[in-house]
This record gives sequence, structure tokens and C-alpha cells, in this order.
Amino acid sequence: MQLTPVIAVHMTAAIAAVAIAAVAIGPVALWARRGARPRPRLHRAFGYAWVTLMVVTATSAVFIRDFELPNIGGYTPIHLLVPATLLGLFGAFWKLAHRDIAGHRLVMRHLYFWACIVAGAFTLLPRRYLGQQVWAQLGLL
Repeated sequence: MQLTPVIAVHMTAAIAAVAIAAVAIGPVALWARRGARPRPRLHRAFGYAWVTLMVVTATSAVFIRDFELPNIGGYTPIHLLVPATLLGLFGAFWKLAHRDIAGHRLVMRHLYFWACIVAGAFTLLPRRYLGQQVWAQLGLL
């Protein structure tokens, strides 16, 4: 697979969402609502940053198709995370709008896990574009 503009946008948003979120955005957003002095503005700012990256990542994935890997119409199994992500984000904000803070927290924690851990693991499979780049650089392909 060749690096196209859509793939470049997708990879940039995904790497930012996973790498930066795993290290900074997610922990700060989660920490800002805890403790003796909650910081809702900080929580919202970091939360919206992560959500924006997730929406860009999920939306751009719709335009990336691979006919070499096992697929249906060019969509591979990892594409199942697109509707799951968008529905999860919608659900998180729905719960927030209905003042279900515990539900919002649960959905966002699940999205955080699935986006950072599960999607990240799929990305590094040897036959995927980023996986090929990483494993080749390490001399393992």
C-alpha cells in the first residue's frame, strides 16, 4: 500500500491520538476531574482535543481501503472500529448531555482502551502499512 494523502492524514491523527493520548491527553483529562480541586476547563480542553483526533482518525479510515488483506469491498476487519468509535463518542456525549457522568466516564475509558491498545496492536501487524515500516526499521522484515 502506498502512502496517499488520506493515509497520511489518518496516520497523523491516529499516531497523535494514540501516542499523545496515551502519554499526555488521556491522563491529564482523567486527572483533571479528580482530586480536591477539579479542573473542568482543563478536562474539557484535553478531552475535546482527544475526541477531535479520534473523529479525524475514524472518518479518514472510511476512505482507506485495502484489497490485498482479507476484506469485504476493500474494508478490513479493523474498519469495524470506525462505527464503534463514532458510536462510542456519540454515546459518551449523549450520556453527558443527560447528566450521566458515570456512564460518560465508562464509555470514554473504554474508548481510550480500545483506541490506544487494541487499534494500536492491529496497526502494528506486519502486513499493515505502519507495521511494515516499524518492523522493517527494526530489521525484522
